[in-house]
Amino acid sequence: MATVTRENIANLHDRITVNVTKEDFMPSFEKSLKHYAKTAAVPGFRKGMVPAGMVKKMYGQNVYNEEVIRTAGKQLENYLQSEKLAIFGKPMLAADTIPQVIDIDAPADVTFHFDIGIKPSFTVPAIDNKVALAKYKIEVSDKMLDDELNRIAHRYGKPEDKELVESKDDVVYVSYEMAEVANAEKLEDTALLERYPAQLQTLLTGKKAGDNFVIRPSEICTAEELPIFLKNTVKNELAADTQFKVSLTNVAKIIPANIDETLFAQVFPSAEVKDEATFRAMISVELEREYERIAVDRLNNEIYESLVHTTPIELPVPFLKRWLKDGQDKPFTAAEVEEGFSGYEHQLRWQLITEKLIVDNKITVSLEEVNENIKARVLAYFGMQAGEEAPWMDSYMQKIAKDEKTLNETYQTIMNDRLFRFLHSQLSISETSISEEEFAKLPNPHAVYHHAH
Repeated sequence: MATVTRENIANLHDRITVNVTKEDFMPSFEKSLKHYAKTAAVPGFRKGMVPAGMVKKMYGQNVYNEEVIRTAGKQLENYLQSEKLAIFGKPMLAADTIPQVIDIDAPADVTFHFDIGIKPSFTVPAIDNKVALAKYKIEVSDKMLDDELNRIAHRYGKPEDKELVESKDDVVYVSYEMAEVANAEKLEDTALLERYPAQLQTLLTGKKAGDNFVIRPSEICTAEELPIFLKNTVKNELAADTQFKVSLTNVAKIIPANIDETLFAQVFPSAEVKDEATFRAMISVELEREYERIAVDRLNNEIYESLVHTTPIELPVPFLKRWLKDGQDKPFTAAEVEEGFSGYEHQLRWQLITEKLIVDNKITVSLEEVNENIKARVLAYFGMQAGEEAPWMDSYMQKIAKDEKTLNETYQTIMNDRLFRFLHSQLSISETSISEEEFAKLPNPHAVYHHAH
């Protein structure tokens, strides 16, 4: 009869020993072998008529191995469920034990040793102490409103050709071509000059249509600019050291749209806006809504950092590093584990905290809520309101029911929103008015908590 024992070998790191006897796995092995004999296709024999000895010789050892491992795995799974152990990842075969030889010609008891990492118990002091945090209310000033109207007027404006690149607001039409590749494909790009890396802006300034020059992305981009330029502009994230011929094909300036009823209708097609005062008021509401979103994002980020850095959680670090290295479908190298462990640990702490808060406070999201959220977003995409007739919706939702990625992402979005709203109610949050300039100067929460702890 199989036996399962457990011993602690380090902090939150246990070893489970599973011993399976030949009586545990031999009956299922013999049954599986008979199944193979009925289904095996061997040249010279009719299906189901292959001699048992030949089947055993051909498939026996593999089937034997599978049954031994399956039996041990089942015993381990039953033990974990009966003991209600909350563990990290999946059990791993112990690295420091000598594997036994599993030999079909000498059936014997087999012992497996598995290592597991135990999830810790902990409290969340930030909630217990109702930690004080600020939620910022960014005041919409006249200047912010004027700037936004100027951006809108330019966004809906019309380009007018000009001779030279002179201003950061000029629209430049550029093509990129690998200089060292024969008949290389030309990539076209159009953007405001200010959207390009600073050095490329300098190179383009003063140029006219027809001018060209050669660049190497790694030489004209900063570390922050390079990945964006490679991904969005030259569409090749591996071309940092490749030479590109840059050709300026056209230059234009944007003639801003008039602030009139034509613009009002373009910006707010479903509302009747007759004058600039009403238009400004509606833009102001939109700005307040956007700045509210930005302020809430910052508050949530600060809550995240506060809980991660002030919640004492013990972790089985050696086990977790080995699990990252050996327990993944795509294992990491030892060097990769060491380099990335800090970020992994940071995210793991947040995962443990959220799991605890969700379970302890019974925060749930139903499938019906997920489906209703998806429906609402689809209707909004088509400019429709809830309750409007959409005969195609049922067939669309039938397709969504099979789309696990969309369902999981929607579930996670709703759950995150619900979790943070719960946290807002549990912490001491006060609203503080602030200007846009002051808000922009606030330190990054991650940097603040990382250095403080």
